[in-house]
Amino acid sequence: MNNNYPADSDFEDLYENAPCGYLSVRPDGRIDRANRTLAGWMGYQSDDLPGMRLSDLLNMAGRIFLETHVAPLLRMQGFFDEFALDLLTKSGARLPAIANARERRTDADALLFTRLTIMRATDRRRYERELIDARKESDELKSALEERLQQERANAELREQFIAVLGHDLRNPLASIAAGARLMLKAKTPEDALRLEAMMQSSVGRMAKMIESVMDLARGRLGGGISLSKSITAIEPVLDQVVAELTAAHPERRIETSFEVETPVFCDPARIAQLFSNLLGNAISHGAPDQPVRVQATAKAEMFELSVANGGAAIPEEARTRLFQPFYRGKAHGPSQGLGLGLYIASEIAKAHGGSIGVDSTDTETKFTLRMPLEGDGSLRPHSAP
Repeated sequence: MNNNYPADSDFEDLYENAPCGYLSVRPDGRIDRANRTLAGWMGYQSDDLPGMRLSDLLNMAGRIFLETHVAPLLRMQGFFDEFALDLLTKSGARLPAIANARERRTDADALLFTRLTIMRATDRRRYERELIDARKESDELKSALEERLQQERANAELREQFIAVLGHDLRNPLASIAAGARLMLKAKTPEDALRLEAMMQSSVGRMAKMIESVMDLARGRLGGGISLSKSITAIEPVLDQVVAELTAAHPERRIETSFEVETPVFCDPARIAQLFSNLLGNAISHGAPDQPVRVQATAKAEMFELSVANGGAAIPEEARTRLFQPFYRGKAHGPSQGLGLGLYIASEIAKAHGGSIGVDSTDTETKFTLRMPLEGDGSLRPHSAP
C-alpha cells in the first residue's frame, strides 16, 4: 500500500474509479449506491443513480430476464455469475454488459442488499455475434456444398443411366438397319428393296427421335433449360397435325378430339407439338386398346388447357411420383420403343412456357392436363421471342 494515502481514501478511490462498475441494490429493488465508473458509462452523475430502480436501467428483455432468471437463482444460491445484461444509458443507448451478483444477508438470513459487479462487454458481444455469424455462414456453406455434391452425384448417376439406356435402345434400330442393308444386297425384286428401305427409314427415324430426346434432356437437366422460339400461334392447326400423324402411325386406335381455342397462344408451336405428341403417344401406348383416346383443348380465363385421357387401369401411386423423371418407363402394352424421356421432356416444355402438367388417374381413366398462360410472359407480341 502506498503510505502517501490513508487507507479509507485509497479504498474510496478504488471503489469510485475501479475499471468496472459497482452497484448495491436494496431489498426493494432500488439502487443504494453506484460507483463513478458505472455512472459515467451510463451518462449519469454518481448521485443520480441512488434511489432509482435497477429495472429502470434495463431494457424490456433485461427486466424479464432479471425477474424470471436472475432473482430466483439469487434467492436459491445467493449468487449468480457472468450473466449478460443490456443496460440503458441516460440517452437511451444500449450498453452490453456482463455482471456478477452476490447477496448480503444477516445471521437470521434476512436480505440486506445485493452487490453487482458490472463489466462492459461491447467488444465481447461483437466478437460473439461475429462468431455466431461466422458459424452460420459456415453451416450455410456446408449445406450449399452438400447440396451441390448431391446434385453432382445425381447428374453423374443420370449420365451413367443415359449412356446405358441409350446404348441399349439404339442397338435395336442399328441392328435393323444392318440387317436391312444385308438383305437389300440379296433383294430379288424392286418391291423387296422398297420394303426393306421403308423398314430402314423407320429405324433411322426412331434413332433420330432418340437422339433429339437426349439433346432435350441435356438442355433441360444438365444445361440451361429447354430452348423456345415463341410467337403468336393459332394452336388448333398444330394440334390437328399431331393427331393426324399419330392416327396414321396407329390406324387401329381411335382418337376423339374437342378443340375450342379461338384465342391465339403465345408459345413455341414446335415445342407444343412435341409436348402433345409425347402425351398422345403415351396415352396410345399405355391406354386400353379397346377404348378411344380423348383429347380436349380450351382457352379460357387467360389459360390454355390441353388434356389427353385414356381408359384402362389406374397408375399406381408409387409410379405416379416418378412419371416425370428421366428414363422412367411404365408398363406399356407391347414392347417399349423409347428412352423413357417423353413425359420428362413434356414437363420441361410446360415449365419453359410458365405452365405445368398434372395427372389424374382412376380405375377407369388416366388424364394428363397441360395448363399454361395464353400470353406467356404477360403480353402478346407480334414477333418471335428469343
